[in-house]
Amino acid sequence: MATPLTRSDLMGLEQYAEQRDEFRRKVIAHKKHRRVGIGPHLFLYFEDRLTIQYQIQEMLRIEKIFEAEGIQEELDTYNPLIPDGSNLKATAMLEYQDVAERKQQLALLRGVEDLVWLEVDGFGRVYAISNEDLERSNAEKTSAVHFMRFELEADMIPALRAGASLSMGSNHECYQYSTEVGADIRAALIADLDP
Repeated sequence: MATPLTRSDLMGLEQYAEQRDEFRRKVIAHKKHRRVGIGPHLFLYFEDRLTIQYQIQEMLRIEKIFEAEGIQEELDTYNPLIPDGSNLKATAMLEYQDVAERKQQLALLRGVEDLVWLEVDGFGRVYAISNEDLERSNAEKTSAVHFMRFELEADMIPALRAGASLSMGSNHECYQYSTEVGADIRAALIADLDP
């Protein structure tokens, strides 16, 4: 089980400024094996302790937060996005380059966040539990960004470790796609789960 980040895990603003380029390169390389595309426009970016540390460090830098209370607020905001051993957590993004197309598609895709799934071979689909912090959709449209948690059954984890395939997809009537997760990404996601 991943332990939550604390202030002692974070670099101060000055230290982060000195190490930012190197740390950023490390995180970018790490993230290459944590992105799953479902169809042409929906991408799941799976979070872990390192990706969340980077998010917090960047927020502290951008907002110039250095006081204990502000740092703790960022930790409290982002720590829930770290998987806790029995689940996978992702930032889901609906990516459209054209602004008019994005607006049209977000209206068509209302509710898509509740119809994204993962499936371990031999088991039923696990649907995302989305946006536990706040609602990101309304009667007119869905959001381009959603936070998702996939809660796995206990037997799924040893099955994955033993080589069961992993697939992900969407059942939305206007966005029906699925994909098998490649070996590198599958291995990275298995590392997020308790042995």
